Amino acid sequence: MPQGTAPQGTAPQGTLPRQEELPFFVYGTLRPGEVNHDLFLRGRTAVEEPARLPDAALYEGPGYPYAVDRPGSAIAGELITPAPGAYGELLVALDLLEEYAGPGHPANVYDRTAREALRPDGTPVRAWVYLAAPSLARRLARSGTPIPGGDWLRRG
Repeated sequence: MPQGTAPQGTAPQGTLPRQEELPFFVYGTLRPGEVNHDLFLRGRTAVEEPARLPDAALYEGPGYPYAVDRPGSAIAGELITPAPGAYGELLVALDLLEEYAGPGHPANVYDRTAREALRPDGTPVRAWVYLAAPSLARRLARSGTPIPGGDWLRRG
């Protein structure tokens, strides 16, 4: 895990160039009360609020879920807005956690993509979300176990 942040406008060696500073939509072990929330987000967030991600579904993974595109479905989660000054370090840490190496990279487990999440009042918010990479998403569609209702915290 990274120990520090790069100077403004640069990216740490071996990471992706800085991108648009969007909030993150989290739906699994990064949600409040879950193990990775404490490890990666505690003390690094300014705002955490409930939200839904339309046109997506959840599948069981090995101790964490996978989200995939699925028109007509939605998943529950939180919008996480990083604390001032924490964005770059948090982006690098989450990309490492989610095994995201860059757009379309064949080693990706998840792809980070900008999507519209919805606040409880229906207000759309553009946010980064980690979705299962295409080859994994195809495998899940064939033989994965869906999480009914799209809520990791309410799974059986």
